[in-house]
Amino acid sequence: MSTSRPRAGSALTGRAARTAAAALALAALVLTTGTAAADSGARPGAPGQGDPYFPLLGNGGYTVAHYDLDLGYDPAAKHLTGAAGITARAVQDLSRFDLDLSGLTVGRVRVDGRAAHWSRSGQELVVTPARPLRKGAAFRVDVAYAGVPEQITDPDGSPDGWIATDDGAFVAGEPQGAMSWFPSDNNPLDKASYSFRVTVPAGYTAVCNGVLDSQRTRGGRTTFRWRQDEPMASYLATATVGRFDVQRYRTASGVPVYNAVDPREAAGAAPALAKIPGILDWETKLFGPYPFAAAGAIVDDAHDVGYALETQTRPLYDRAPDVGTVVHEMAHQWFGDSVSLTSWQDIWLNEGFATYAEWLWEEQHGGATAQAAFDHYDALPASNGLWAFPSADPGSGADIFASPVYTRGAMTLQELRNAVGDRDFFTILRTWAREHRHGHGTTAEFTALSERVSGKHLGKLFTTWLYTAGKPAAS
Repeated sequence: MSTSRPRAGSALTGRAARTAAAALALAALVLTTGTAAADSGARPGAPGQGDPYFPLLGNGGYTVAHYDLDLGYDPAAKHLTGAAGITARAVQDLSRFDLDLSGLTVGRVRVDGRAAHWSRSGQELVVTPARPLRKGAAFRVDVAYAGVPEQITDPDGSPDGWIATDDGAFVAGEPQGAMSWFPSDNNPLDKASYSFRVTVPAGYTAVCNGVLDSQRTRGGRTTFRWRQDEPMASYLATATVGRFDVQRYRTASGVPVYNAVDPREAAGAAPALAKIPGILDWETKLFGPYPFAAAGAIVDDAHDVGYALETQTRPLYDRAPDVGTVVHEMAHQWFGDSVSLTSWQDIWLNEGFATYAEWLWEEQHGGATAQAAFDHYDALPASNGLWAFPSADPGSGADIFASPVYTRGAMTLQELRNAVGDRDFFTILRTWAREHRHGHGTTAEFTALSERVSGKHLGKLFTTWLYTAGKPAAS
């Protein structure tokens, strides 16, 4: 993600209260669901995966293999109809399980074709199948739902999820927003493949992740079918709707590019979007093979959103981006999308890396060096917000998009580069992308890899830059 204006902060007391409330809600749900079905050996899946910042995001007891989403959207009424088919596998004997779904009205839930009992509890859709699910069993959940989606407000005050616009919807899900428009296991730990079928009035375009399989207009409505085969975290899914100009082509290396641009932003976006093939080639040389089957961009006229997002294969911009922003979001395809974080506390692995990619682009395209960028920020006084907290410990969900995560994270990489030299540094980046391709990573795994590749003891460097509060002493 990159911000085009500062994301609003929240009072510390409010953040603490929300964090405590979420933890208490998780504990209460665990207590109320933990004793059921003792006679059969089956037990409920946990209502959250216990992320330290977002404890109720995601669910326990199963993993998802595929989401099949059939959506219809009326931009005038802002009304969404949905049918979600979720293919999953039980990882325990399961008497019931949760899906994350905020708002919207559920009409029907089936498990393996049989009607299931369901109830709502906050953001949890609690599903009890007609029969318990055995550990290791594959199963399918079908949920029919409808309503006017309500965007989610994140701890820092930013809008998230299905965000209505004057001509459709800007659909960006980091970190919580996926649950505003489809039921899911809404945690980056559970990645899956996706298929989308989105029907909108003729003249509108629905843009999702991956490859466009078909587009057909009949009876005044157009249906777009998209397919995302590589694993994807739910927060990276999109089904953005608007009146877009569409550009399609293939890069010299054969990657299909699909750009959808609001005509009001077309002139401003054209220079940066024209560089997508060159940016892809450059990042491929630095980071290794491009990890997905498609690329592109969605440029909307949604300035009130205030940020761009690295939606998988097709970054989403709230306005015409500059080249640096495109470099940033495309770098996320390796660092954040293919290699996903394990906990939101590790988000510097996404944002620090993408910010450093911007510095490298400048360095290798006639601009300032990465060291010059480091020196600029290192000159800021200890009272500056850049030093408010260490990169790998933001402290709460309200600060995961703050400058210490982005800029101090990038500074950490420059310190690593200085410590190990260019050859080992770029080997570390490529190895990280290769060894964790379509998977997950942690800060501990990255630091261990850095020591393995370089043969150096780097504990002091990482402790200082990633975990120690305040401005580090001069290197």
